[in-house]
Parts: sequence; C-alpha cells; structure tokens
Amino acid sequence: MFIQTEPTPNPATIKFIPGETVLAHGSAEFKTADSAVGKSPLAERLFKVNGVAGVFFGSDFVSITKTDDREWMLLKPLILGALFEHFSTRQPILSDVPVVKEVSGEDSEIVARIKELLDTQIRPSVARDGGDITFEDYDKGIVFLRMQGACSGCPSSTVTLKHGIENMLRHYLPEILEVRAVQD
Repeated sequence: MFIQTEPTPNPATIKFIPGETVLAHGSAEFKTADSAVGKSPLAERLFKVNGVAGVFFGSDFVSITKTDDREWMLLKPLILGALFEHFSTRQPILSDVPVVKEVSGEDSEIVARIKELLDTQIRPSVARDGGDITFEDYDKGIVFLRMQGACSGCPSSTVTLKHGIENMLRHYLPEILEVRAVQD
C-alpha cells in the first residue's frame, strides 16, 4: 500500500490518500478524541498521535488537522504508519454508529436545487482540497452550510464561501441573498 499526501489550502491540514475507498457514502468528522470514541476505530488510532487535532474522512481520503505546536515533518511518518497499519489489517473505519445525519423528507424546490448544485459543482472541488461542505438549512433567502475537514478553520474558507460559493449559488438561484457558515 502506498499512501499519498497532498497539502490543502489550510496549512494545519494535510490530505492523506490511501488509494482505496475510505467511506462509501457521506463523510465523517471528528474534532476531538472524545468524539471518536466508539464511533471510529481509525479516528481513535489517529488521535493517539500526539499533535492530531482533527480527523475527517471523505470518500477516498483522510484529512488530518494538527495542533499549532507540532510540525508536519514529525507528524507525517506517525500518521502514515497508523493509516498503513489500519488499512492493511482491513479494520473498519467507522463503527456501526451513524456519524453524519442524512437529510431526508421532502425538500422545497429551491432546497433541492441548492443541494444539486452543491453535489455537482461545489463538493467535488472542496473534496480536492481535503474537505467537504454540507447543506444545513435554507431560510428566507439565506443558505446555511457547514464546512468540514480541511475547509473548517481554513484561512481562505470565508473567501471561498462568500465569493465563490455564494456567487455561484446566486448566479443560478437569484432567490438566494446570502450564504453563511454554520459553526459548531
């Protein structure tokens, strides 16, 4: 197994690409070691590496966010070792506990169009940078989105959200007045 790494626009986050499926559906984010307990054996293992501050699983990558006091030069070999051992022993990434809530039910036409644009135009670009963006709500012209993985806390995420995503959504859906990030 060869695990590739890619930088992300967030200097505190690196994207690790194991060359196989990480999550078949959706994404999962763990911002603390406690949040991973009982939910993800791999995230639990990664948080044991001193300096890991966050773990995000996408379809074919794992984004790791480090603490400010640690250097990538020291962390990367430890993280690569943990990932290699986990993937080579075919242990599960997630426990059977659902992590990401699935939005269900009937959506209004505008919400369906927002989600379609997110899925087809925006999420693939965000995933290339080691993150994800999920729809949270739409209310009176305002779209609420959650930035995850490398995009959460990235210095350029506000610019991406306000100028890139907001402009694109407003171009296709004039009903949209603003896009706001949802914070935990």
